[in-house]
Amino acid sequence: MKKLRVGTRRSELALTQTAIVINEMKKYRPDMEFEVKKITTQGDKLLQEPLSQIGGKGLFVKELEEALLEGSIDMAVHSMKDMPYEIPEKLCVMPVLKREEARDVLISREGNKFMDLKAGAKIGTSSLRRISQLKALRPDIEIVQLRGNIQTRIRKISDENLDGIVLAAAGLKRLGLEEKITQYFPVDLIVPAACQGTLAVEIREGFEEEFMSMYPMLLDVKTLFETIAERKILKRLGGNCKIPIGIHAQYLKEDNIDKIKIKVAYQKNTELMKVEEKGIVDDIDKMADTIMEKLEEKDN
Repeated sequence: MKKLRVGTRRSELALTQTAIVINEMKKYRPDMEFEVKKITTQGDKLLQEPLSQIGGKGLFVKELEEALLEGSIDMAVHSMKDMPYEIPEKLCVMPVLKREEARDVLISREGNKFMDLKAGAKIGTSSLRRISQLKALRPDIEIVQLRGNIQTRIRKISDENLDGIVLAAAGLKRLGLEEKITQYFPVDLIVPAACQGTLAVEIREGFEEEFMSMYPMLLDVKTLFETIAERKILKRLGGNCKIPIGIHAQYLKEDNIDKIKIKVAYQKNTELMKVEEKGIVDDIDKMADTIMEKLEEKDN
């Protein structure tokens, strides 16, 4: 029986997401044995500082990519939103399975929705993207820096006397914590991070044939189109954790034509700009050009 070594971060969410992918792969390769290898990343160690100050997205994937390149694992499972838009040569990253809920959510201490929170409410988050858009809605709120796994963040609501925290719905749902959610933010109000809710598999050269034999069964076309669109825009904007950027693409089928609607929230200096574009999926590059032009117009 062939063994496949799968690398993952050590958090409960990462292990849950890895199990989701492996269980799906087992349906198509019952002859294969899967060995999970837990790897600690820099992002897991450096929990005291905001990501924007310590290196951003790559902090959660670098050690996994090193393990791939040195051959100690065959495949890594990531949250696609953690993936920098540039990855090392000899590696390839692909979205897998259907995207989970992309929206951000509020968990509030007393069950109040965001706009009903008291003046000066203390909200926990370390994401510049979330801070930018939340402050645009409620300039009066106080932001409290918040890092750690999902359970740690929820615990800090009481430990640090917060009025609420904002985080991604996808992780809560995958961990069975959906009942904790007070409010979902519509993507028009809070544009999510690029690829939020999407799982990714990263492989190295030489393993493509083995993995690609399974990939058609793991592929969700809607998720693929949305991933391509969001990562293209992210690359054009130079997206990382140091720049407040939200990007959300929605695949649509209209009159039997594949279309995509893209929303972007981008803060430059102190101004938060939001733009939207819609077109056929074959025109994603052209749509990216139009989005950049719209942002430049708003900036002038």
